[in-house]
Amino acid sequence: MGIYKIAVLKGDGIGPEIVDSAIKVLRHVEKLSGHSFELEEGLIGGIAIDQKGEPLPKETLDLCLQADAVLLGAVGGPKWDDLPTSKRPEKGLLQIRKALDLYANLRPAKVYEPLIQASPLKEETARGTDFIVIRELTGDVYYGEPRGIFIENGKRVGINTMRYTEDEIRRVVKKAFEVAMKRRKKLTSVDKSNVLEVSGLWKEIVEEESKNYPEVELEHLYVDNCAMQIVRRPSSFDVIVTGNIFGDILSDEAAVITGSLGMLPSASLGERYALYEPVHGSAPDIAGKGIANPIATILSVAMMLRYSFNLEKEAQAVEKAVEKTLEKGYRTPDIYSEGCLKVGTQQMTDAIIKSLEEVWQEL
Repeated sequence: MGIYKIAVLKGDGIGPEIVDSAIKVLRHVEKLSGHSFELEEGLIGGIAIDQKGEPLPKETLDLCLQADAVLLGAVGGPKWDDLPTSKRPEKGLLQIRKALDLYANLRPAKVYEPLIQASPLKEETARGTDFIVIRELTGDVYYGEPRGIFIENGKRVGINTMRYTEDEIRRVVKKAFEVAMKRRKKLTSVDKSNVLEVSGLWKEIVEEESKNYPEVELEHLYVDNCAMQIVRRPSSFDVIVTGNIFGDILSDEAAVITGSLGMLPSASLGERYALYEPVHGSAPDIAGKGIANPIATILSVAMMLRYSFNLEKEAQAVEKAVEKTLEKGYRTPDIYSEGCLKVGTQQMTDAIIKSLEEVWQEL
């Protein structure tokens, strides 16, 4: 049985509550599976500023560099809003992503049948939606040079450069094919190669890499068409891979169609390191009230089990336990609807653990 080291960064707001819930579930996975998870905590975000004077202390980064995976809660809050940009809690997130070279951001979009009415789409359109957007995270117009505001002929001109190297494209595309192999073996590559040369290179490299994964069905979509098809036929997608700016937009579109941010996990992967966190923020307005939805963080642990530790059975067990708990009618306030059982963070966590024991026997 394996031994896995996890750096735990609880962060601010509801971060400690939801991470504690995820750890409780992870400890139950440990008991059922026989695998061992060694957890060590570090500071990040506002609490790190308060205690160490900076959003990402060196000892926290060292801890992450020595771990097999990082589990993060959420950072930020109004308490630190007046600090300079370079000293704010969110800076810690950017620093850790850069330091760990996390180039692929995975954002699942799944519509759960018990929550299907929360989707803004018609039920028959939303039903069966279960796909992942893989967004390249370290290149594109956000980082390309030259960039800035310049004066030409006495007028201001704004410039940002869409730039990708062959290696930057290839590594995220390869990661996307690997993820597709663990799912339903379908990959949609999104670009704008009809007008952008950089997208032409992207498409060429996707085609080259596809030869190494003959089992994976590949389709190419222009980004504007993909945005439309996500709304028209979301259940037809499995894995979508695209560049940084297109992925930024499409992953937010995908999140909306699921109906609740409180349900959405994420993973940021590199060659050696990986970080897992819920999509939602620190929600300081409900911190300490015991009503935060822990599901996104618990599902982030499921992603960790799958992508960092290759523990597919354990990952599926956690995901099925969440679904079964929703089928039983348990709801935190953010996803509550009439006729369901409204519960707090701890009750939801305990219900998921009970469901985990039930589904483990079925796998």
